[in-house]
Amino acid sequence: MPEAKGTALITGAASGIGRAIARRLAEAGHRVVLTDLDLAGATELAQSLGEKATALQLDITDRARVDDLPNLVPPAFRPIEILVNNAGHDIGGRTRFDLGKADDWSSIIDTNLNGLMRVTRAMLPDMVRRNSGDIVNISSISAIRMVPDMAAYTASKAGVRAFTDILRADLAETGIRVTEILPGLTKTNIILKRHRGDKAAEQEYFERFKIALDPDDIARSVLFALDQPAHVQIAQLYILPVNRW
Repeated sequence: MPEAKGTALITGAASGIGRAIARRLAEAGHRVVLTDLDLAGATELAQSLGEKATALQLDITDRARVDDLPNLVPPAFRPIEILVNNAGHDIGGRTRFDLGKADDWSSIIDTNLNGLMRVTRAMLPDMVRRNSGDIVNISSISAIRMVPDMAAYTASKAGVRAFTDILRADLAETGIRVTEILPGLTKTNIILKRHRGDKAAEQEYFERFKIALDPDDIARSVLFALDQPAHVQIAQLYILPVNRW
């Protein structure tokens, strides 16, 4: 078994990129706290990883629960030394802004940006007290590439990018590292959820773009950033399918 390392808390850990990151971190010797709306999925993954993993049900738009998150982490998994902000969605996306539902757009912003910021606010003070830690924000190439019919999602990820840059500046006199990962199209269930379970729409979308990244491609990139010496900070990583620019 690899030597025990610091504990990571991952949001959206039950599937897709979050699940792949959790597996990679556990394999590298980290303990992992798996948080997700889908408690059954997070619990199944935790059980497969053994005693180094635990699962927590978490809706990152639930303000009271997020604010209490440091107290919800089992004592054996404290302190949290790595925070991976991965949870997000695009439900109702790929729709022209005036034709989409205002509640969908608000939900995307509330989850992808406001939820990420609130989780970070909850977990950061302990890192500041210890003067060490890593914050990894899973953003998107959509933060910098403007594509029609993606107004809310693009705004949310552009906000993540700006927040990550400012947070890095805020923490520049500490030992805390802040990394933004910007993946291109990745083979996760985000497209299926975007289309509210329409598998034909999901299949057509991935076939249209021909090549998509695998969640493990993103997980390996996260580990690359975390594995740098303490004085090295990987600020941003763009990860794209080979047929993109």
